[in-house]
Amino acid sequence: MARKEENAADSYEKDAFDTPPAGPVGVHRGKQAFSRRAMPFVVVVVIAALAGLLVWGIYSGEIAKIHMPWQSAATSSQPASTPGKSSATAAPSDSQSQTASQSPSDQPSQPAQTSQPAPQQTVNKAAAVQVLNATGVTGYAAQKAAVLTQNGYTSVTAANSTGQIPAASVVWYQNETDQTTAQDVANALGIANVEQSQQIGTPIVVVLLN
Repeated sequence: MARKEENAADSYEKDAFDTPPAGPVGVHRGKQAFSRRAMPFVVVVVIAALAGLLVWGIYSGEIAKIHMPWQSAATSSQPASTPGKSSATAAPSDSQSQTASQSPSDQPSQPAQTSQPAPQQTVNKAAAVQVLNATGVTGYAAQKAAVLTQNGYTSVTAANSTGQIPAASVVWYQNETDQTTAQDVANALGIANVEQSQQIGTPIVVVLLN
C-alpha cells in the first residue's frame, strides 16, 4: 500500500515547493548592523536631553532669551520707518507716556500763592510834630499846636517859620511810616496838602499860611 502511494507521488510533476532551500527557513532574521540596533537608544538619549534642557530653561528664565527662527522672520517682516516722516508720529518715550497717564489728582498740588497785604500804618500820637507860623499873626502857631494837643499828640512844638515858605499851608512828613500820622495832623488842622520831604529834621512839620 505504501509503495503505491510513493509511486503515485512520483507521478506528479515537481515544482519549487518540492525542493526547499537549504538553511533556516521561516521567521528567523539575519544579524542586523550595529548602527541600526543602537538607533533607538540614541533617540531616547536625545529626547531625554531636550526634555531636561526645556525644564532647565523654564525654571531659570533662559527660555525667554532664545530667539526662534520664526521670531526673527516676524521681526524682519515689519516695515521700516519711512524717511522724511514727521517726528510727531514717533512713539512717546516712557517718561512722556507715564506723565500723560497720570490723572490731575495724582500730580502734586502746589499751594496757591496769595499776596500778603501791606501792613496797615497806625497814627503815632507820640511822634514829634513842629508847627511853624508863616502868616505873621502872633500866636497862630501856638493855637494850632494846642489843637493837636487836644487831639492826643504829646510832642508838639510851635515856632515861627524861618526857612523857605511854601505857596500854601502844608504838612510835611519825613519817612513813609509817618504818612498816616501826617494825614491825621492835616485833618485835625484842616490842611489839604500832605507831602513827603527829606529836608526836614522833625518827623512831621506843619507850615501855616493864610
